[in-house]
Amino acid sequence: MYTTLIDAPSLQRLIADGQPLALFDCSFDLFDASAGSRQYEDVHIPGARYAHLDSLLSEKSPEQPRASGGRHPLPSREAFALRMRELGLTRGTQVVVYDRQGANYCGRLWWMLQWCGHQAVAVLDGGLQAWQAAGLPTEAGPGPQPAQVPGDFEASPLPGAPVVGALDLKASVGSPCLTIIDARAPARYRGETEPLDPVAGHIPGALNRPFGDNLGPDGRFKSPELLHQEFSALLGHRDPAGVIHHCGSGVSAIPNVLAMAVAGWGITALFPGSWSEWCNTPGAVFARG
Repeated sequence: MYTTLIDAPSLQRLIADGQPLALFDCSFDLFDASAGSRQYEDVHIPGARYAHLDSLLSEKSPEQPRASGGRHPLPSREAFALRMRELGLTRGTQVVVYDRQGANYCGRLWWMLQWCGHQAVAVLDGGLQAWQAAGLPTEAGPGPQPAQVPGDFEASPLPGAPVVGALDLKASVGSPCLTIIDARAPARYRGETEPLDPVAGHIPGALNRPFGDNLGPDGRFKSPELLHQEFSALLGHRDPAGVIHHCGSGVSAIPNVLAMAVAGWGITALFPGSWSEWCNTPGAVFARG
């Protein structure tokens, strides 16, 4: 079972062996919501379905239950499980997710499945680019037909990935037991620019670890040893168990969550509403610099 990363040759072996496998392309562009589906139709791994950030991995309707706020609100675990059943996902099936944006978007599906207690989910290390660099086959077009028979996927009774809400985080800011890691670009973290949200800056006390820092020049995640070294240097004396990750809308923070898991610390907590929810939380405090 693969639970964090899988490389392209290992994925190819799973496909060749005919093992039960669900493959999802999560490519996306925050500034052009249709770009990812076009990229998918241009080229994708054979058998992969397209997972749209806005329609599958978020709950954009204010009339439906949400598990977080922000620009990309989480659907309820039950609603998400229903969506995955409709795609034919069954319990225990190995899931592999990928994108072509440095794991920025596919990490969201990895985390959501972990959140629902489905451990057999991994990110294709290096994404579509690594698959193509290995000379492995691709296809174009709309992809697989809708599932004829629903799967039996269910969310586990308790979340498999820890979540922190805005109000709990607001009450805990400044606690020595808590360390916030902000995955946004340094200029956004410092408050020098803010292209998407109404307030610039960061949560007081947050540390900055841009999500792209987890990747090497080849687009793959750095080694577990190097990731452990880098996060240890960032945290200093702070307890890794007290880490809470965030970004702009709860998406690009997840490569940091995944990197800490690869480094051996398990799945640390996520503030899924992130900065976009924090900006709209009454009484929230802000910092710059």
